[in-house]
Amino acid sequence: MTDQLVRSRSSMPAEIEPENAPQSVRDVLSFTLADETYALPLESIHEILKTPPITPVPRAPADVLGIISVRGRITTVLDLRLRLHLAHEPASARARVLLVDSGVELLGLLVDAVQQVHRLNPDEVELSNMVSGELADYVVGIGRPGARRMAERDATSTEELLILLDPAALLRRVV
Repeated sequence: MTDQLVRSRSSMPAEIEPENAPQSVRDVLSFTLADETYALPLESIHEILKTPPITPVPRAPADVLGIISVRGRITTVLDLRLRLHLAHEPASARARVLLVDSGVELLGLLVDAVQQVHRLNPDEVELSNMVSGELADYVVGIGRPGARRMAERDATSTEELLILLDPAALLRRVV
């Protein structure tokens, strides 16, 4: 009898999850560009580099700063300010290059400064379908880290907003 019990399989489908299963959190890396705070999913970022010497590429699009060598691998670096149609400014000492996976290749994104990693709960993310203009193609939503804790503390506190970017759309080649 026990052999029959061991051999029998459960008929419950694997895709059914309990009703109270925790929703997934998003880990994002925040950075600044033109005094605004943006964020990319942490899993898309492979490395953060101090700004290395960048070799310009003739006849490249305006937002392509050039190429760098990362451990012998040639990597294209994009000026994220120009990609997002923000005013161009020279890189400061706090500027960094984020190595981001485009799915096809590793690309570098020049940002003004890297801030920190945020863990966003589902209730701290507002998916955005209201963004218009030149930024609409790149924005996934708005993150409000600590929104729940802030509401419990003080309703008059100002909260930090993160503009959540879509790495796939950002890294798409512009012809």
